[in-house]
Amino acid sequence: MSATANTDKPLLEVSGLSVSFIQYAAGLRQRTFQAISNLNADIRPGEILAVVGASGSGKSILAHAILGILPGNALVSGSMSYAGQELTPKRQAALRGREIALIPQSVNFLDPLMRVGTQVRFSSPNGNGTAMQREIFTRYQLAAGTERLYPFQLSGGMARRVLVATAAASPARLIIADEPTPGLHPAIVKETLAHLRELSAAGRAVMFITHDINAALETADRIAVFYAGTTVETAPAGDFCGEGERLRHPYSKALWQALPQNDFRPVPGSQPSPADLLPGCLFAPRCRLSTLECASAEPALRSIRGGTVRCHHAA
Repeated sequence: MSATANTDKPLLEVSGLSVSFIQYAAGLRQRTFQAISNLNADIRPGEILAVVGASGSGKSILAHAILGILPGNALVSGSMSYAGQELTPKRQAALRGREIALIPQSVNFLDPLMRVGTQVRFSSPNGNGTAMQREIFTRYQLAAGTERLYPFQLSGGMARRVLVATAAASPARLIIADEPTPGLHPAIVKETLAHLRELSAAGRAVMFITHDINAALETADRIAVFYAGTTVETAPAGDFCGEGERLRHPYSKALWQALPQNDFRPVPGSQPSPADLLPGCLFAPRCRLSTLECASAEPALRSIRGGTVRCHHAA
């Protein structure tokens, strides 16, 4: 975990964020489906916040909403603020790539027609980042000649290091790493996580989006658990231990207990799709604690035992 996470005011605050998309079906019939609803998250300088959840839980949509790169058919409500000021579309455009940087999931984000050294130097705030680029490449164990290579000439691990180097070379205070480790060799995963910790140790806020809970626990200070497009719990990483008794939400406990080291104890059912969301608690159909209240009323987000939770029964 980051040794420098602190209790300063959040650099980024997301409150009540909802994102829906307009689609057209056969016969030009219009429909709207909800991808994120009433989602909350915050992150402080020097902190790694891991955002975990199954595919389709809204993790990457949150990243795109923060960056202001959602498609034109997206409808957004709620509030987002950065450094205490509202994150408007105009401000997002001004901050993107400067104050807020993305480490994307795919290495295909590298420009195939540009040498990788040049790409990293473009992130330098003074426009002449040759010395910075070379220092960062040395730090990330990229040989001197790497800067002259094109992306197709890199191994997967080298390309991943270049993506992280691009974020490190920028002046960004908030770095969003969107699924940076899937399909990588365990040694490269460990290396990538070490680079994220290095960025947070330098005082940057790092949002680490992943479906790999073990990687999140190895790296993060806090864990935000997403389910069906909303935040069900945010907890210190240390609360994921034992039988999950320190966790607050039944879904968080289910995720923890389903890990290999915890006997693969799955919870029946599956996460609902955005087209099949029901009123009340979205986890209620799968929850052994579910009551009539859970099926009819959405739980409010509450602060409990040093974390936050959206559950009627949490105590």
